[in-house]
Amino acid sequence: MEKQTCHLIGAPVDCGKARRGCVMGPDAFRVAGLDLALKDLGHEVEDWGNLAPQIGPEVTSSNPAVHGLTETIGWSAAIREAGHAAVKKGTPVFLGGDHAISLGSVAGIADYAQEVGRPLFLLWLDAHTDIHTLNTTTTGNLHGTPVAYAMGLDGFEGFAPMPKVPGAHICYIGLRSVDPEERKAVAEHGPKAIDMRYIDEHGIAKPLGDFLRKVAAMNGLLHVSLDVDFLDPSIAPAVGTTVPGGATIREAHLAMEMICDSGLMTSLDLVELNPFLDDRGRTAEVMVDLTASLFGRRVFDRDTVRI
Repeated sequence: MEKQTCHLIGAPVDCGKARRGCVMGPDAFRVAGLDLALKDLGHEVEDWGNLAPQIGPEVTSSNPAVHGLTETIGWSAAIREAGHAAVKKGTPVFLGGDHAISLGSVAGIADYAQEVGRPLFLLWLDAHTDIHTLNTTTTGNLHGTPVAYAMGLDGFEGFAPMPKVPGAHICYIGLRSVDPEERKAVAEHGPKAIDMRYIDEHGIAKPLGDFLRKVAAMNGLLHVSLDVDFLDPSIAPAVGTTVPGGATIREAHLAMEMICDSGLMTSLDLVELNPFLDDRGRTAEVMVDLTASLFGRRVFDRDTVRI
């Protein structure tokens, strides 16, 4: 893999959902050795530290369930600005924080894609579709809204407009918790939706390979958003939205290796790590291992443990 400059951008967002703990996520990635793993692969690493939300006027929603709206808008603006600056210099790696960080990370990369005249594609590795709007969410958790915002759906008053990502440029892999309103939105707007049953029946390589070839054919930029709950909770327990039946460790590593081999990834989210729920840093270490695979580590780069 071509050596890169990786910009680590801490986004300790903890307002996109009700359950607290993701505020500790960025530092848990650091403690687990993310920077060292990337440096060992020959990449340059610049740690930009942890961002803070921009301060703006109070914003309210007509949906009384929505919470943390003003703070989330402030976070989104700060992350968008940092991501736009970072992608011009290298590969931004956004360290979450809950998945509401993607309201900012995707917007910043979309701004850059528009500037350079290339289409942006989203690969969403997640148990959930995150395609609610402020009008349709019943939980009020804004970590369930970034895909809808990226597609330009209505219901995001207070958020700055962003270049739209067409539904046909979005691929979900790992779905297994989708409510009726989300199923309706997926059917209407056209993102590719690969659930765990499809993976059980056909494997993960074919749908991912098809999507990567589409990105390459259109000379696209690829933003990868990796949620801890993409993985089975037996592997990665440190997430507040556990859904049984997720990707195995081998399926996940295969996906990372295929993305790396494609050379298409422009930016990366690592989200929903809640160290408060972890088992002695186990989930953070798994996520660091997966990130290393994304950036070029292979099985022969690891020490063999002999018993």
